[in-house]
Amino acid sequence: MDAKPRDRAGAGDGGGGGLAVAARTLAQVPGPKGVPLLGNALQMRAQELHRRLEGWATQFGSPFRFRIGSRQFLGISDAAQIASVLRRRPDVFGRGPRVSQVCKDLGLHGVFSANGETWRRQRPFVMAGLDPTHLKAFLPAITDITARLKSRWTRAAQDGREIDLLADLMRYTVDVTTCLAFGRSLDTLGQDEGGEVIQQHLNAIFPAMLRRTMAPFDMEHWLPPRAIRRHVAALQAAVQGFIRDTRERLRQQPQLAQRPQNLLQAMVLACDRDDAQVRLTDEELSGNVLTMLVAGEDTTANTLGWLIWLLHGHPAQWARARAEVEAAVGPSGQVQSLEQLAALDFVEACTHEAMRLKPVAPLIFLYAQQDAVVGDVAVPRGAFVACLMRPAGLLEQQFAAPQAFDPARWMAGGHAAQEGGVLSAKRTVMPFGGGPRVCPGRYLALAEIKMVMAMLLAGFDIRSMTTPAGGPHEKMSFVMSPEGLNLRLALRA
Repeated sequence: MDAKPRDRAGAGDGGGGGLAVAARTLAQVPGPKGVPLLGNALQMRAQELHRRLEGWATQFGSPFRFRIGSRQFLGISDAAQIASVLRRRPDVFGRGPRVSQVCKDLGLHGVFSANGETWRRQRPFVMAGLDPTHLKAFLPAITDITARLKSRWTRAAQDGREIDLLADLMRYTVDVTTCLAFGRSLDTLGQDEGGEVIQQHLNAIFPAMLRRTMAPFDMEHWLPPRAIRRHVAALQAAVQGFIRDTRERLRQQPQLAQRPQNLLQAMVLACDRDDAQVRLTDEELSGNVLTMLVAGEDTTANTLGWLIWLLHGHPAQWARARAEVEAAVGPSGQVQSLEQLAALDFVEACTHEAMRLKPVAPLIFLYAQQDAVVGDVAVPRGAFVACLMRPAGLLEQQFAAPQAFDPARWMAGGHAAQEGGVLSAKRTVMPFGGGPRVCPGRYLALAEIKMVMAMLLAGFDIRSMTTPAGGPHEKMSFVMSPEGLNLRLALRA
């Protein structure tokens, strides 16, 4: 009788699909030495976690293993193996118990942290609200909020003020998310720098999540810092306000029950409808609303920050993107139609290249909910797989001059657009994840990025950009942010 662990794996995992057989155990995989009890925890700093794991992947190869407290991890950077693991969500791999507990404590216990049937029950409500077919209806609202960002930057340019780029981009994405998902505009772009904006509370959530999920022992579950309690309470109050206003609107306009106008209306109806076969609990409703706020703010804003920095450092690419915007959209840079958005091919190529070099989600941690096989390694139930999303996009076998910022590689006829090697480029670089749990907001994110870039390229010149030596720091706080990115703008004639 064959005692080796077996697992029905995807393509590229264990010999091209089918029944994969492990050749070695997790303990036989090379990795860094740790210390008793803590494992490798002392070798990690939360804000540089991705760099540490990428360094270990270079040193030991992929896969490698490491340990944090009692938790065992298998690190992988091979794109085919990562794709196979992502395809086996949510049944074989999912969110770990620690992540679920942290999300529950922070009020985020929704589709992000759910597993199995709970995830399947909640997912359709989120997907329906972010379906790409709704983008046409969303476009006027996004155009209006983009115009507010332009007005904010125009005032800064006229006053000669330096702009905290990431802070303004996060205000923008918060306004877009609350407007489209909740039917309520917060207009954080219209508030002054000292104002009490919801963004200040959102900014505390991701660092707390990373710190707690990676700690050897989750002491903050029992002794949460007072500041975190304050931020969570403020966010939950805001969320309850959204829900309360939505319920009142649904009461006043009962016809919305047949055609809800936004994601929150659909979720409230699912929570309140007595005859619904699939219902959301009040906790799930609140958790998904807050998840939308947190996820909608950070990922798109940070991608835009990295993109603006990279384009500014490459004047020829900036000029090409500007020429495309002026030809497709006009000198105002104000996108008015999906056709104009679709015509911004080079701007989209710049976005793909920025996400290849500076992915805002460079790590995906997954929990083995049953015994599994990854590559040739037996991963026991209860262990973790750390998917390193950037290294595969920097391989010379897949990308010519992989360290260079070359958006043309993503254009028709470009190297990255061609099938080559083991996987095509877009299956190697997976900025929105993959498999059943691929990011539901990817179409909205690309639309926001294109609209902001069209406005910036057409309306402004960058007079100066201030960063730390060597460029903005890669700061990890569940997403990878460009820390220390400030600029001064000048209006174009």
